[in-house]
Amino acid sequence: MSVVTLVSGGLDSSLVALLAKEEGLEQFPLFVDYGQRARDKELDACRRVLARLDLPAPEVAGLGGFGSLIRSGLTDPTLRVLEDAFTPGRNMLFLLVAASYAFQRDADAVSIGLLHEDASLFPDQTDAFLKDAEAIIGRCMGREIRVLAPLSAFHKIDVVALAQAKGIIGTYSCHLGLDDACGACIACNEFNFEEA
Repeated sequence: MSVVTLVSGGLDSSLVALLAKEEGLEQFPLFVDYGQRARDKELDACRRVLARLDLPAPEVAGLGGFGSLIRSGLTDPTLRVLEDAFTPGRNMLFLLVAASYAFQRDADAVSIGLLHEDASLFPDQTDAFLKDAEAIIGRCMGREIRVLAPLSAFHKIDVVALAQAKGIIGTYSCHLGLDDACGACIACNEFNFEEA
């Protein structure tokens, strides 16, 4: 089986990539530049982590115009990174681009690092969304391309523990793209919440 893994340089997607490697899957890592504020830090971390895991360098889907059109705290520095974090259509965009790439590579599936839906804040982070997305992708591509979410039974504390056990280091998970994590965005708050 072969899979396009959506990778961002963050802990969740890095673990997804490593799990796919451990399962012996042929893997095509894909980084999506959707105009996010943290793009440079994310891509740098992504390349370093994948190299450390002895995985292929990611292909980069340059879709920066999405973030210019669909503004959120993740794409627009004039908006609040926490309160305005919802970026409508972002996960569907990721899955559609990954599925198109999977179609080109004749891959069987795409993989995304969404966690247990108990932790979901947005409608495009649920099991129902993933099921619907898989059906839409099949219709769009004219063939089945599975949508995998190997961490969907995990909470962040579980991801952190497993990633530490597997030696994953050097990830980047702050939406602001600063040298030091801001401690205030959703990605930073996931870690703070689980530690409390």
